[in-house]
Amino acid sequence: MQGMDNKRLEGRYLCADLVRLDWFVRGESGEDNLRTEQVLLEDISPLGGCVQMDEPVEPGSTVMLTVGGTPFYGYIRYCVFRDDAYFVGLRFSNETIWSAVKVTPHHLTSLRQPYERAHPRN
Repeated sequence: MQGMDNKRLEGRYLCADLVRLDWFVRGESGEDNLRTEQVLLEDISPLGGCVQMDEPVEPGSTVMLTVGGTPFYGYIRYCVFRDDAYFVGLRFSNETIWSAVKVTPHHLTSLRQPYERAHPRN
């Protein structure tokens, strides 16, 4: 399990940035309705991220996350309610992977450094 935790931390950064999330919700009569909400970006990596928001989003929904004017397309991996908010996991498409060269969210902190300090290699 340690290897899996280590791999999950690879390239993952904590952040605290207000960003825009757009997604479609299927209406009662079958039409797709575009929803937009300002959400809090909690963490980000090349392959995805996690946002905190006020309402749930169905896993599998197609989304566009806009960070600093840069769009990232993908889908919802999970949505869980915790601590009075929904935490929504995103998986970015291969065409719009994130890197700090493209855009740097506010308050970006690498998770790798604290992990390595807590688990030094011998």
